[in-house]
Amino acid sequence: MISDTDPRHTSRKLALSSIFSWSFAEPDIERNIEASAEILEEEGVSYDNELTKFIVDGVREHIDEIDRIVEECAPDWPLDKIAKIDLVILRIAIFEVLFGKKTPVKVAIDEAVEIAKEFGNDTSHKFVNGVMGTVVEKYLPSEKEKLPKEIFEKDTETEESKDN
Repeated sequence: MISDTDPRHTSRKLALSSIFSWSFAEPDIERNIEASAEILEEEGVSYDNELTKFIVDGVREHIDEIDRIVEECAPDWPLDKIAKIDLVILRIAIFEVLFGKKTPVKVAIDEAVEIAKEFGNDTSHKFVNGVMGTVVEKYLPSEKEKLPKEIFEKDTETEESKDN
């Protein structure tokens, strides 16, 4: 299990909150990160600012490509029917795995699943895991043998339409 005090895990949660806010308003990325960072600092929680910015900027730069990949890997789920929080988690994980390439595939998927457990609904982690398994199969087949078989157990049917 990933520690809540791990600065890299906290950085992904900080990126999640910033990217999630795009769903509701025109993004002021720097301000979103600063606002969340202030709260973390007040609570004495450390994070990796460089990783946060790398993820946020990377998702923003590649969002069209990432969304196309989500549509391809979860064909029964149009983007507007996927819970916003689950979509943001997928965007981050896909960015890290396919575009960022700083994080090992297993770590990026584990992080996405853990964050989905924390912020999504009861089935979010299964949905995220299933979609990421398909991403690996389609885009990184050489990585498949390095990952636990549970990642490739399809559960993309469990996503429930919700507005969060």
